[in-house]
Amino acid sequence: MSKETLQVFITMVCYMAVVIGIGLYFAKRANESSENFFLGGRTIGPWVSSLSAASSDMSGWLLMGLPGVAYFTGLSDAAWTAIGLGAGTIINWMIVAKRLRRYSEIAGDAITLPDFFNNRFKDNKNILLTLTAVWILIFFVVYAASCFVTTGKLFSTLFGYSYVSMMIVGAVFVLSYVAIGGFLAETASDTMQATVMIFALSFVLIMGTSRAGGLGAVMQNAKSIPGFFEFFGVSTPIMENGVQQVQNGALLFGERVSYGILEVLSPLAWGLGYFGMPHVLLRFMAIRDEKEIKTSTIVAAVWVVISLTAAVMIGIIGRALFPTTLTSASSAETVFILMSQTLFHPIVAGLTMAGILAATISSADSYLLIGSSAVAKNIYQGIFKKDATDKQVMNVTRIILVVISIIGIIIALDENSVIFTIVSFAWAGLGATFGPIMLFSLFWKRTTRQGAIAGMVSGGVIVFIWKLILNPMGGIFKVYELLPAFIISCLVIYFVSKATPEPSKEIQDEFELVKSGKPLGNI
Repeated sequence: MSKETLQVFITMVCYMAVVIGIGLYFAKRANESSENFFLGGRTIGPWVSSLSAASSDMSGWLLMGLPGVAYFTGLSDAAWTAIGLGAGTIINWMIVAKRLRRYSEIAGDAITLPDFFNNRFKDNKNILLTLTAVWILIFFVVYAASCFVTTGKLFSTLFGYSYVSMMIVGAVFVLSYVAIGGFLAETASDTMQATVMIFALSFVLIMGTSRAGGLGAVMQNAKSIPGFFEFFGVSTPIMENGVQQVQNGALLFGERVSYGILEVLSPLAWGLGYFGMPHVLLRFMAIRDEKEIKTSTIVAAVWVVISLTAAVMIGIIGRALFPTTLTSASSAETVFILMSQTLFHPIVAGLTMAGILAATISSADSYLLIGSSAVAKNIYQGIFKKDATDKQVMNVTRIILVVISIIGIIIALDENSVIFTIVSFAWAGLGATFGPIMLFSLFWKRTTRQGAIAGMVSGGVIVFIWKLILNPMGGIFKVYELLPAFIISCLVIYFVSKATPEPSKEIQDEFELVKSGKPLGNI
């Protein structure tokens, strides 16, 4: 290991030690009760709620996946995705956060998403509870795998060890501190990691632009590639066996491909996913006072606009700095690492690349905790052992944490996996499964239990059918699977609800109570 690599290593180890320390600090409080372990006792403030939601949501794909897309095929896909995500973040905080915070407390003081849906519709048969937990488990395993891929690529690129060994090291690290500190450790560390992420993105953006000769030089280079710097067009790398071809020292591109309405709607549809993201919705439920949500909304909006803009531009700048270095979609996702190694002193590079680690950890911890809590709290205690103690629930949670991690590691074994592709599928699954029913639950009193069940099933199933069967056919079926699955789920919820008896008076009264906006202390 060279001196420079050693310095990077020491910097990142110090960072990891701080994260572990946070887990240990919150361990005692987290283990006082399952509510503390899973939801932090509804005590998190506006800055912590917004920054932890943002960092857990974005994951390593923000620093690797999104810049990689921009580097490889240009502005359009990356920019429209960023616009969709930015709009989705802001709208979610503006219309969902306050009402969900109130509703989750009124509906049986729900501390998990399965709890909320089950209590909202008074589902004594626990069908919604089970369905929600199962879908969370399925898609969060995939999500966790994407995070492990990120750590594997990061550590193997930096230190020269095998991808598989480094991926396993990263997975074990994340597992260790989540198992120790639960939700409180997760949100506290995620807040710190959000700060590290935006610092890393901004610093690399500024220095990269300077090293490339300024913004004008970056734009000139981008415009020289057909379709690369357009909102309604895309560049087409000429590929052979998954590798872009080089001729006379230059990468080969085909003619630009025009972007139509479907090509724009696909990346924009990423914004719809926010309404169904359990790790984001959980922050809404955990905030200590609904009056603080306005502050959280502003903080989240500023953070997401800066970070997404920087991530897209880093890919564009990377193409100017390293025009022929990264020749596959998978390798393009290391452009942030390459820029950090090239532009900065090893200690500074270690801090910027800690941003990748921060992004990965902040998401993986959420996925692991929520996935395991869905099984332990909602299936184990909710169905099979209703008299289970808090200690038993948390012990089962930790066992499931290990199981999910192992499955995620197995999925992540392929080092040629593209982070962006893995994340997009999991995002679609969660967004289409839970997004429509969350909106209908909060804003339509006539939504029935049968409609909720049908909508949840149809959303998840359509994602699989569209991705695996219809999408390969091309044409109109090339649209991102989240969009059709979300629309179909909404239609199913509406028509099934209209075709079934209206909800009970108790359910409707709770809905009106939430809608009224009266302070909960006066209820």
